Amino acid sequence: MPDETRSVTVDPQSVRLESLSPPAGAKRERKRIGRGIGSGNGKTSGRGQKGAGARSGHKKRDGLQGGQMPLHMQKGKLRGPNHKKSMPMGPHRTFTVPVNVGQLAVFEAGSVVDVDLMTARGIVKNNANRGWPVKILAKGDLDRALTVRAHAFSAAARAKIEAAGGSVEVLGLEGEAPAAPPAAPEASAPAPPEPGGAPAADEAPAADGSDV
Repeated sequence: MPDETRSVTVDPQSVRLESLSPPAGAKRERKRIGRGIGSGNGKTSGRGQKGAGARSGHKKRDGLQGGQMPLHMQKGKLRGPNHKKSMPMGPHRTFTVPVNVGQLAVFEAGSVVDVDLMTARGIVKNNANRGWPVKILAKGDLDRALTVRAHAFSAAARAKIEAAGGSVEVLGLEGEAPAAPPAAPEASAPAPPEPGGAPAADEAPAADGSDV
């Protein structure tokens, strides 16, 4: 049986603008520091004694364990000397925005789907300031031909897009130098004449025997 609605009697005088007040505990007084040792927050103002935490502008780095070997350094590494992908964790972790193939079914057949269009449709979210690369993954099915432009594709996602009659285009990241066009082959210089050989056509003597 549903609870019966209870009527509450409200005094009109208690809801006037001049009588409204925040509930108890909603507002607290500002913490006053450096006002003498009797306050409990004097002298060092709650920062303790000397050290990095007592200095202005100090920010604790994520993953810092006080000089102890951090957890992400204790784990195994991938192959590669001094490369970000050798240790894809901790401060060296690289990020991508995953988008599955099944999410692309909202676009009409023949559309050119790029990062801006996926952002406008809400598939890629909260990436305007971060600027993380977008990677297309293979979860889901695609039944229409699309031209998909993204920064990376998994092999299975590429196969599904192409099997549906579409194509993929890999975008470069901002800040990367564009690939240089192939250099044109240089024209080979004519070989010098061999000593004692026949003179070139433009150096042949005149027919009348006179020097030109």
